[in-house]
Amino acid sequence: MEVLIMDEKFQQVCLIDAFESLIWTERYHGFGDFEIYTPANAELMRTVKQDYYAWLKDSDQVMIVEEVQISTEVETGGHLTISGRSLESILDRRIIWQQTVLNGNLQNGIKKLITENVISPAIGDRKIAGFVFQDSQDPHVTGLSIRAQYTGDNLYETIETICKAYNLGFQITLNEQNQFVFMLYSGADRSYDQSVNPYVIFSPRFENIINSNYLESKKTLKNVTLVAGEDEGTTRRTRIVGTGKDLNRREIYTDARDVQSETQDGKLSDAEYNAQLDQRGREKLSEHPFTKSFEGQVESTQTFVYGKDFYKGDIVQIVNEYGIESKVRVIEIVRAQDTTGYETYPTFSVVE
Repeated sequence: MEVLIMDEKFQQVCLIDAFESLIWTERYHGFGDFEIYTPANAELMRTVKQDYYAWLKDSDQVMIVEEVQISTEVETGGHLTISGRSLESILDRRIIWQQTVLNGNLQNGIKKLITENVISPAIGDRKIAGFVFQDSQDPHVTGLSIRAQYTGDNLYETIETICKAYNLGFQITLNEQNQFVFMLYSGADRSYDQSVNPYVIFSPRFENIINSNYLESKKTLKNVTLVAGEDEGTTRRTRIVGTGKDLNRREIYTDARDVQSETQDGKLSDAEYNAQLDQRGREKLSEHPFTKSFEGQVESTQTFVYGKDFYKGDIVQIVNEYGIESKVRVIEIVRAQDTTGYETYPTFSVVE
């Protein structure tokens, strides 16, 4: 693997192709990260700087160099560790500056958050130059709606939470004009439950599953939340979101006092306000699901090749040696190379 390092104007400054290890991770719901571990040399130490960009030629993701660490040991000598996060982490640099009400199409709502806090904010110093929003035409994206309210929340965390709640991915890529392009997307279904796309199956039968670990856990499950909104004491407005009874009821409290009925656009009706509390409750419950995970290592370079037969965010079929079968979403792709060789492997999340 080769990593191209670019300066803040996206001009190439060096190519790193000799290292002891490289880990390059891309994620469906949020930012990825990378780490290069290489023997230290003076030229590389002078060349690679924080806020520079790193690009792996096999990837469409660009990373930001955030940390450069030099370590020295008597036996092994000096080593340089270069690490950082992908372009999605840019959103972590902004908060939702003022009360923002979302009521309608979900993609338009996220576009509003990004426009008001990144692309065209009221305070000029908050603008990030060269940032654009690309509308998705995917009906899995365009058909969603949201009613929510945010004030002072971290922009990245808000978008990540919304996307996880709706099973969407988001990414920021670099186009030919060196603009930061934000887009929502949804992976393709390549499981047995559809007949449009070719199946992608990881199974001992295809000799493409190396090891697996299937987990079901209710340890952190919450299925009912009391959402408390504006006002105080006995007059505080509340909503119950979720269902469950007896031992199957697992409760959690959601403090939503920041959700106000008085907005810049006027006063919300009771129905509109309750819908926003309900949305906050759904977001809270999405952080505490019934966990089903299919972890393990699969062979993704021969029978079914990543980047050709399936992609990040896609839903595929997986079967282990005990016949446990499930639809899973590719939520992470890890590319790794060290002295033992190169491998690419996905991480899955079970789809209900």
